[in-house]
Amino acid sequence: MDSKRGIVCFSHGQESGPDGTKIRMLTPLAEQAGWRVESLDYRGIDDPAERIDKLFAWCMQQTTPVLLVGSSMGAAVSAAVAHRIAVTGVFLIATAIYVPGYEAFNPLPLRCQATLVHGWRDEVVPYRNGLRFALECQGRFTLLAGDHGLGDAESLERLQVLFQQFLVSHEKD
Repeated sequence: MDSKRGIVCFSHGQESGPDGTKIRMLTPLAEQAGWRVESLDYRGIDDPAERIDKLFAWCMQQTTPVLLVGSSMGAAVSAAVAHRIAVTGVFLIATAIYVPGYEAFNPLPLRCQATLVHGWRDEVVPYRNGLRFALECQGRFTLLAGDHGLGDAESLERLQVLFQQFLVSHEKD
């Protein structure tokens, strides 16, 4: 099925999968807005460099505009790819960035607009890491009350609203 807009590609986190809660919740919003949806499967791939290579190779095969959406390690992978190639935009949730041991994967400037969402109760990646990255890439940053998974009802509801705003901001791209 051809999409009039392009394709949204979801990248899940290290402890999740391609059909995680946030992906299942956001997919219909992208489809209703006219985007095709793909969710890559990184299960069994623990090395961030391999995940980055997989997403990069996938992006290079696309012929329509690409929006990258990622959560936790998936957000860091999406950001790393958006540093290497010009995608249309990135929506990054609880980005695993500035994490000890993974410094080599901290992306440099992005080549697109970024929207970042983080939970102030994040016990895995402090929200200050996400805020720092948002400031460095001049992205939009929203701080929610949730934890790293942002799986509580209020955070999920806010994520839907923020994602819809992100999609609307790319209607003319």
